Amino acid sequence: MKKKSVWIKADEGGWEQQKERITTGLESGADCVLVNPGDVGKVRELGNIPVAAFGRDNKSGAEIIVVGKRGEGDGTKPLPLETQGSLDINAATLLRDKGVAVGGYVIIRDKRYEHFAAELGKVCDFLIVTGTDWKVIPLENLIAELQRYDVKIIFGVKSAEEARLAFQTLETGADGVLLDSGNIQEIKDTIKAARELENESTELASAVVTRVEPLGMGDRVCVDTCNLMQKGEGMLIGSQASGMFLVNSESDDSPYVAARPFRVNAGAVHSYIKIGDKTRYLSELRTGDTVTIVDSKGRQREGFVGRVKIESRPLMLIEAKAGDRTLSAILQNAETIKLVGKDGNPISVAKLKKGDEVLVRLEEGARHFGKKIEETIIEK
Repeated sequence: MKKKSVWIKADEGGWEQQKERITTGLESGADCVLVNPGDVGKVRELGNIPVAAFGRDNKSGAEIIVVGKRGEGDGTKPLPLETQGSLDINAATLLRDKGVAVGGYVIIRDKRYEHFAAELGKVCDFLIVTGTDWKVIPLENLIAELQRYDVKIIFGVKSAEEARLAFQTLETGADGVLLDSGNIQEIKDTIKAARELENESTELASAVVTRVEPLGMGDRVCVDTCNLMQKGEGMLIGSQASGMFLVNSESDDSPYVAARPFRVNAGAVHSYIKIGDKTRYLSELRTGDTVTIVDSKGRQREGFVGRVKIESRPLMLIEAKAGDRTLSAILQNAETIKLVGKDGNPISVAKLKKGDEVLVRLEEGARHFGKKIEETIIEK
């Protein structure tokens, strides 16, 4: 599922009243704050987050200018008989022509406002729509009508429950929500709901170990993330892009070293790592890169690289068979490096033996610069 954004609405009431909801949004990972033009600088003082501001020019310095407040969009001015005569649509068009990111704001009171929102959305980068006593139907109509246009639909909500509904409407759902709530827990829950819906699952299979063989010294990669992982959670690593092993994080204590649940001792430098629907070489990873964390059920979440350590260590070759396919991985030969077994429990490579069943991810097709392609490539 594509990324779902959460905007925090903070344009009404005094600054101190809005400051707490903005700060909570910042700390919880909100994607944007919508304020009045005079508050843009104050938001910047609180933290680094994209800011949208109501107005008809880009003097406020906001990343996104939103038209419609105190205009036709919120009902302050009457709707035009023809779209060519719309003040809001013309203002949005002029801003966009100047290279400014534009949002259109509409409170949908009836079918006429729904139609106006659709027309405004055709000339905007973002269409922000809120309602009065309705929930789903106008959103469904707007998603359907604007699906061919390069506009993101941001749906006004007051709770995490309403946000979930907006995200799941039709097949694609809203691109984001504009949360109008001063409830701290509601802000946190809404952002959490968005992140949970972004996390797709990947299908894992069982493979039978056929070969475990110590090798000599080689360079291996430790991926230290900014995220804490649990037992049975790690990254997909392999020597072939067509099939990768679930390598467990160092989330367990051992007699030799304390747990490092932020780390995956991932494998030799040549290895592939699965990131989203692409692959990269382990040796390419750098601080700040995104990685995909996977658990034994195939559930995925996003992680971020904090540090990459490449060091010379004794290596271990592991081969396993899944159907008629043979997969391999080269990992460090140490007790703390573990694959995830079929039952979800980690198995140390030091204790791994023929006949053990481990979790793998199988891919169809080949890879070209990390992207899946329909081409025959033999990897041994």
